[in-house]
Amino acid sequence: MKLAIPRERRAHERRVAATPDTVKRLKALGLDIVVESGAGAGVSVSDDAYVAAGATVAADYVAAVSDADIVLKVARPTGAEDGLDEIAPLKRGAVLLAMLDPYRNKPQVAELAARGVAAFSMELVPRITRAQAMDVLSSQANLAGYKSVLDAAGEFGRAFPMMMTAAGTIPPAKVMVMGAGVAGLQAIATARRLGAVVCATDVRLAAKEQVESLGGTFVMVDDEEARQAETSGGYAKEMSDAYKKKQAALIAETIRKQDIVICTALIPGRPAPRLVSDEMVASMKPGSVIIDLAVETGGNCEGSVAGEIVVRHGVRIVGHANVPSRVAVDASQLYAKNLLSLVQLIVGKDGALKIDREDEIVKGALLSIDGAIVHPNFVPPPAPPSAPTTL
Repeated sequence: MKLAIPRERRAHERRVAATPDTVKRLKALGLDIVVESGAGAGVSVSDDAYVAAGATVAADYVAAVSDADIVLKVARPTGAEDGLDEIAPLKRGAVLLAMLDPYRNKPQVAELAARGVAAFSMELVPRITRAQAMDVLSSQANLAGYKSVLDAAGEFGRAFPMMMTAAGTIPPAKVMVMGAGVAGLQAIATARRLGAVVCATDVRLAAKEQVESLGGTFVMVDDEEARQAETSGGYAKEMSDAYKKKQAALIAETIRKQDIVICTALIPGRPAPRLVSDEMVASMKPGSVIIDLAVETGGNCEGSVAGEIVVRHGVRIVGHANVPSRVAVDASQLYAKNLLSLVQLIVGKDGALKIDREDEIVKGALLSIDGAIVHPNFVPPPAPPSAPTTL
């Protein structure tokens, strides 16, 4: 079987879906690996490095994928409107593994199904013990949380740690992290390493112990709803309007004392919750910094703009797009291993495809196969019955 690694074409995307190390391990499964020329340029991996690992190099996208049985990508395929239709060259029955962002791109899910592509969305891999090695949300969010603190430090006009000098004492920066998931916890740890005083908030009461173990102070309205605020899959639930109002009042009081706010709160399949209002931004000291990691799904902070740094009320609101790609080398290494683990699940010891649709990981991540959408969250509703014909 042939496995293809195309070059990524979406804006702000520097990552690649395979490294020379994972190419060697994919080869060991009995697969023939083809890499599109230039695929590793964003992470300083040359075509020669892939050849040395056992891959062959194709001149362009069509040559790489047209007869491929499996295609590994980072971002969802581009369309004709982007300059190249990356779905049309895929052969019927091909398997595509990528971060397909299906909730925001349902028409493309339907297009993949219509083309007969077996499409796996890496973001939908269930967060269970067996699937930890495939968890792209964790691997990429971890780096995003780290980079968010470095971005904040770069925009902030002061130092992070307390410094005592003969000329006077510099107080430590005060950092608040909103959302204590993977990205938030890494942001707390990184800010603490740089010497900041850190507090954090999350709707899940279970996050309190994790925040405190990293040296942060936990800020949260503790009531019965908060104790029920986590799904069985480990995600945050959408909270009631009453709870949001109480939490907003507590956050408003806390946020005005901070120098830096890092927003990381996401809800799968939903727009990002709005946590920082314009009034809260206005209450912060001029020169403060807000990093909005949720900007691409609507943003946690009012006024944030994807791909831009906006100044409001003297506060810098940073909305970098695709933050994991800003740490592209490490992000690619982790993502490539996530993909490798899933390929190992669907390729048998004889080197043939073996997609077990009863496997809970496959069930969770598989969007379409054999010309149909199969994921329960995306199966279109049945057409209404036609009205009876009257004579």
